[in-house]
Amino acid sequence: MPGPVVITGASGLVGGALAARLRGEGRRLRLASRTPARLATGPGVEAVGWDGRDLPRSALSGSEAIVHLAGEPIFGLPTRARRERIWATRIDSTKSLVRRIAELPSSERPRTLVCASAVGFYGDRGEEPLAETAAPGQGFLAELCVAWEDEARQAEPLGVRVVQLRSGVVLSLEGGALPVLSRVFRAGLGGRIGGGRQWFSWVHLDDAVGLVRLALDDARASGPLNNVSPGAVRNRDFTRALASAVRRPALLPTPAFAVRLALRDLASELLGSRRVLPARAETLGYRFDHADVASALAAELA
Repeated sequence: MPGPVVITGASGLVGGALAARLRGEGRRLRLASRTPARLATGPGVEAVGWDGRDLPRSALSGSEAIVHLAGEPIFGLPTRARRERIWATRIDSTKSLVRRIAELPSSERPRTLVCASAVGFYGDRGEEPLAETAAPGQGFLAELCVAWEDEARQAEPLGVRVVQLRSGVVLSLEGGALPVLSRVFRAGLGGRIGGGRQWFSWVHLDDAVGLVRLALDDARASGPLNNVSPGAVRNRDFTRALASAVRRPALLPTPAFAVRLALRDLASELLGSRRVLPARAETLGYRFDHADVASALAAELA
């Protein structure tokens, strides 16, 4: 019988949905969270507590695969302490996972490591279509993603297949940005951000989980995998689609200077343009449940 799939960040949006899907298929799971009491356990499913940085070696021993999704949320007050947590919960935790894998006998090592990354890897790229072969960009999040992916790649010499998931904004009313955005737009306070021409790369939760499954189970998947829909849209078009979905006008744009004032050097993550393509997923034959933003928003807000 295959060993368990270890999921870090199992109480998060994608981690929780992934765990529910795999559990429904009868897969054995080992769920790691800083709040293990919040996790649903039962036959074949165990919860493991950790500090967000260092997972015990015993939690990895005999596992089939690791899906590493944990990390401090990117957006919030851009304090120095928060930036340090953003870095540590990604770079330090991934480095620790690889070190723990190396400590295991080869017979007990997982075959696959699926490690989260983000489309922030590409930086602000204007109109350029961005497949997985595109070079990294500039900025805090780009530097973070490059370091994050480099740490995950260190598992490859240990005989582990490594996939780096470069995720866009996940659309779901269960968490992430959409619950907040939908409340703002329902109140008639929504609008484009900045000039609105910047490209916005997104993925519906169902497809975010589906692409993790592709990374887990398709041995052809390795290296970077853009976890985005093929239907990237400009910010102004996303704004129109969301306003239409909640049947409210969107008349109040957020000025670029206000975003820069609030987020400082993280402002480029909202004002920057990333036209990211799921090139590798499509090559591997993945079929999206929600390839356009109207379908994705209707599934959540109708």
